[in-house]
Amino acid sequence: MPARVSEAFVLRSYPFQEADLIVSFFTRDQGKLRGVAKRARRMKNSFGSGLERLSQVRVSFYQRENVELVRLDGCELVQSQFTLQKDYAAGVTLDYIAEVSEHLLPPAEPNERFFRLISAVLGELRAAPESAVWRAIGYFSFWAVRLSGFMPERLRVSAESQQLAAQMAVRPIADFRTLDWTKDVAIDLRRALEREIEIHVERKLVTVPLLESL
Repeated sequence: MPARVSEAFVLRSYPFQEADLIVSFFTRDQGKLRGVAKRARRMKNSFGSGLERLSQVRVSFYQRENVELVRLDGCELVQSQFTLQKDYAAGVTLDYIAEVSEHLLPPAEPNERFFRLISAVLGELRAAPESAVWRAIGYFSFWAVRLSGFMPERLRVSAESQQLAAQMAVRPIADFRTLDWTKDVAIDLRRALEREIEIHVERKLVTVPLLESL
């Protein structure tokens, strides 16, 4: 099968063998895939900074039938999140988005709306990294649960969060700047959604204690 090129977000990577990386990435047209990036841990490689967490890239890969791992040939960086990593709260938010996406997205199932969700939330964070953190976390958590198909019928949260969730349910993705966000309401809503997420994943989310410390 010939090499494919797809727009993607890098979700996570971890060492493999002496100089390689295993990379989990979420493509716009083929869903979440995992692949081997050969020699990616060496100083001179064809990937550069494209394999950093939540980097938006145009990735080239080779996929064989009946083989779980694809082979990554290279990637072109479209949008880096490097500026967000300078801020601690924004960096934790990136960790949270990447971790939730990694757990909730099934392998090889395209989800255009989830892809646009990640893109919209990251764009909002880059526009206002200090003021948009809780808005981005709450909004992403709501839509991640909703788009994954296990939105609870009634959230066990405050009346204010119930009202905000009802407003979000009828708004298109990325139209969230006009909603009446406050930090307390966002935290209340996010905690309920995290509990819902953890019911459906194998282990508790590791970034939750970091969010609580913000």
